[in-house]
Amino acid sequence: METTSHSAFTRAEWARLRSSVPMPLVESDLEALRATGEPLSMAEVEEVFLPLTRLINLHVNATRTMARVADDFVGRPAARRPYVVAVAGSVAVGKSTVARLLRTLLSLWPDHPRVDLVATDGFIYPTKELQARGLMQRKGYPESYDVRRMIRFLSDIRTAGEASLPVYSHQAYDALPDVLQTVSHPDILIFEGLNVLQLGSAAEGKPTPTHTATDFFDLTIYVDAEPADIEQWYIRRFMLLKATAFQNPASYFHHLAAISDDEAQAFAIKLWQTINLPNLQENILPTRPRADVVVHKRADHAADQVLLRRF
Repeated sequence: METTSHSAFTRAEWARLRSSVPMPLVESDLEALRATGEPLSMAEVEEVFLPLTRLINLHVNATRTMARVADDFVGRPAARRPYVVAVAGSVAVGKSTVARLLRTLLSLWPDHPRVDLVATDGFIYPTKELQARGLMQRKGYPESYDVRRMIRFLSDIRTAGEASLPVYSHQAYDALPDVLQTVSHPDILIFEGLNVLQLGSAAEGKPTPTHTATDFFDLTIYVDAEPADIEQWYIRRFMLLKATAFQNPASYFHHLAAISDDEAQAFAIKLWQTINLPNLQENILPTRPRADVVVHKRADHAADQVLLRRF
């Protein structure tokens, strides 16, 4: 649907914007990029994501030109600054797959071969801190993130080209102690997470933050779907994990591996309805209008519409 801020494209209309961008991937490449229980077809790449990478490439070149103009104006040496793409959306909507796919596709463009990917899970407070603050049931909500550290990371990437963040383990359901992911001078950084488009607000008794994460992004993407569809994907993924990853004794959720499928499904529905759906409605979905690109998915996970902000 057309809005005052975005132009709407059907899948067929958007696919025509691919122009002459070649298809660089084969089926085995997609197999490595797919998430648990999430389909990803060659047609999806060709019709939705190759046009998107063309848009990003054009935007990267324009941004670099503007940066050179600013450098020339103030008489400083030209600096090659990382271009930052944010990918937002609900739990289970497929934003991590989109981020991985974009990283792969963009790294194949000849003028920006170094593309790094960072997930904001690494900025969630450690479990001990969440427990001390009474936030374990609000993990993934804005207050569960170390926003100050996230902003410092983005600022360092912008100014110095290098920064580090904790590595998050989905198996341990926590950050790994003393393990860091270091990002060093990427051409493009893809920054993916639930909370990346939230403007943020001051905590009680603390000053309003000078910057928010959105201040550091060059292009923002929101992966969208109807909440009822996302709920089904979430439950389906949970059941697949119960049969696979949760079987590992090292998994935080290993205690769920032995319960019945009916009990597991009921547990997944409760998690969705009491934690993930309220977070989507209260904190994530309201950020959608701020995205430069909105990719909307049907119930079968295939994109059917793309909204593009009128730059």
